[in-house]
Amino acid sequence: MPTDDIKRRVAEAALDYVEVEDVVGVGTGTTTNFFIDALARIKGKIDGAVASSEASAQRLKSHGIPALDLNHVGELPLYVDGADEATRHRHLIKGGGGALTREKIVAGASHKFVCIIDDSKLVGVLGNFPLPVEVIPIARSFVARKLVNMNGLPELREDFKTDNGNLILDVHSLDIMQPAKLESEINNIPGVVAVGIFALRPADVIIVGREDGMETLT
Repeated sequence: MPTDDIKRRVAEAALDYVEVEDVVGVGTGTTTNFFIDALARIKGKIDGAVASSEASAQRLKSHGIPALDLNHVGELPLYVDGADEATRHRHLIKGGGGALTREKIVAGASHKFVCIIDDSKLVGVLGNFPLPVEVIPIARSFVARKLVNMNGLPELREDFKTDNGNLILDVHSLDIMQPAKLESEINNIPGVVAVGIFALRPADVIIVGREDGMETLT
């Protein structure tokens, strides 16, 4: 089965978690785009959505779904997003699209985080996918040196700025055996805005799409 068909199926499955009058948090990326498209079919059921990126906000608006400001909404009942890597412990690497900081904020503001992935993203140990770290521009070299001291190989994402106006360092060669510990350590480096490990606030549910069906991890 083509990967897009698998992504579409897991995105549709996430609709089961949407309740009447919800304001739904939505993430960023190809799988989330399928979820936004599916959400459009039941847009009369919800009160709107909070997007983790400008791109997702534009896609919501194109479907006539109100894109709301998190500051005006407060806590969200549900957040739906994809991931670049996920483990059965529901720890994630996110940020391949560069929206990790806003994704982390919206996930943190949500009661339930449902992650939707195809089975190629499910791994035993995080770290094969380069770990995105959003940094304030003045801190780029300083943070990179600290990441080298952690046995990482940071690489500046060329010609890219986040929606927040910051830079991304993609860190290679990390075996992330203790995700929450490493997340805390990188968060504590001055100049780091956010790191793409989602372990301190993991997914509550992961829907894994496969050619022969779906698996739900809770």
